[in-house]
Amino acid sequence: MITPLYGQLSPLRIPTSIPLDSDALAYIAAVESADGATLEDSVKSAINSFVKGCKEDGIWTPISTSCILAGARTLSGALVPLVGTSPTNNNFVSADYNRKTGLISNGSTKRLASVNNNTLSQNSNHIYIRITGEDTRTVSAGIMGTTQLQTGSTMLRRSGSTAFQASAMSSSGAVYAGTNIKWSNGCGITRTSSSQVSWMENSVARTAALTSQTPRNETIFVIASGGNYTTSRAAFFSVGQNLNLALLDSRVSTLMTDLSAAIP
Repeated sequence: MITPLYGQLSPLRIPTSIPLDSDALAYIAAVESADGATLEDSVKSAINSFVKGCKEDGIWTPISTSCILAGARTLSGALVPLVGTSPTNNNFVSADYNRKTGLISNGSTKRLASVNNNTLSQNSNHIYIRITGEDTRTVSAGIMGTTQLQTGSTMLRRSGSTAFQASAMSSSGAVYAGTNIKWSNGCGITRTSSSQVSWMENSVARTAALTSQTPRNETIFVIASGGNYTTSRAAFFSVGQNLNLALLDSRVSTLMTDLSAAIP
């Protein structure tokens, strides 16, 4: 068999020992179409294993919008949605994208616009982002979500150089954490009920009491929170209903490891 040249599309080829998932195959086909080239078999296998794993863990259905901001050959391919609709690109260019580590912002003008916050359920919702390059500045920085600390907002933010702030359809108050906070690895918040949330920073999940409010009518931004920007790099995000953040983070961690090994 003649191996297709780079830039030519060919049938999806994943080792036959791995059962193929229809959602993974549809996503891979869409990415290859956007890239104008095929993905490596090992990259396809990593994606396939991730989707199958999420389904096995019961965390696939709660995801309504998501992108793997890594793996694809091009920025266009990286913005193909794994689930839901494509985010709107605000000022990212090809040089901002790395196949292994994702998409980096500049702290001032670059962000992705995802779905409206009011499309989520008031008492069952989540946002999650995988940080692969931390914002090392000593200023406040938004990492994902709506405008910070507004009633009904959903957001993840660093206040000053260390304090973590997170909200999920909450009042103007939010979850706060003190010093030595790491804006790296998995960061997220999920509302488990009208009165409680689970939140995560640096892949460590915790719970807090936080009463829900009517969802704020505002866009959820990625690699930014409202107009609060960051210099972080991110490789995955998801939005949707309540789910187990630890299970999602574990699957994303494996995906990132597999992609790093698969990409030359």
